[in-house]
Amino acid sequence: MTPGDDSRAAALISRASVYLDERGIEQGRREARLLFELAYGKEVSWQLAHGDEIMAETGLFAGFVRRRGAGEPMAYLSGKKGFWTLDLDVTPDTLIPRGDTETLVEALLRHRPDRRSVSSVLDLGTGSGCLLLAALSEYPQAFGVGVDRAERTARQARKNAVLNGLASRADFVVADWGDPLNACFDVVLSNPPYIPKDDLPGLMKDVVAYEPGAALDGGDDGLDAYRQIIPTLSDLLAPQGLAILEFGIGQEKEVAAIAGQSGLSVVECCKDLAGIIRAIVLSL
Repeated sequence: MTPGDDSRAAALISRASVYLDERGIEQGRREARLLFELAYGKEVSWQLAHGDEIMAETGLFAGFVRRRGAGEPMAYLSGKKGFWTLDLDVTPDTLIPRGDTETLVEALLRHRPDRRSVSSVLDLGTGSGCLLLAALSEYPQAFGVGVDRAERTARQARKNAVLNGLASRADFVVADWGDPLNACFDVVLSNPPYIPKDDLPGLMKDVVAYEPGAALDGGDDGLDAYRQIIPTLSDLLAPQGLAILEFGIGQEKEVAAIAGQSGLSVVECCKDLAGIIRAIVLSL
């Protein structure tokens, strides 16, 4: 490392963090460091020791900073997102997996602690495949099916199954919620769209401008998907089967009411790490 190289690299990160802060990006310095690592494929500690190489490629970093400042999500810039114990590829065709959704996997493990107790899993609205693949990673004897309306999204989920060594135990189908599958499953998982239509413009700009609207728009009251999915569960669940569905803040009573009207029992309403009721467990 030549004298001053480390300070020049630090200055780049500092200027980028100010730029991101001014554009409303939370934790601007942390984001700037992550973008620096993305641009050079190395940790910041390596970069600080290779100032000449860094100075030669500042354009790539600057491009990432501009895109992040415009609101493009970090996961789409990197093409990667961790979920549960998995590393997933993500594209703008898929909703970015979130830690809140891991609440469903935790609930499944709590209610089915025996790893031999689940042999079949259905994921409705599979997106990146995160829920299905997380479940399969925990139940080594299980086979799973992921359903999504979009062909490109289903292809991305299939790619993630390959990346995580689960392709032999997963299949992906392009279909609607209510399309008959002519099969029963030990577990049905779903994180359907649940944002009321009128609330969509008020979401964070990196969500509303970049993530797929079809994965967010839950209709006038946010409950359209539940009215479609829940009545089909009596045909999709095997005896003693469980359905675990994610929903939005404050929607638990409405979702439970739809389940009751369909003859299903509420086993549990589950809180996420922030203490927010995030998911419901249903049985026949």
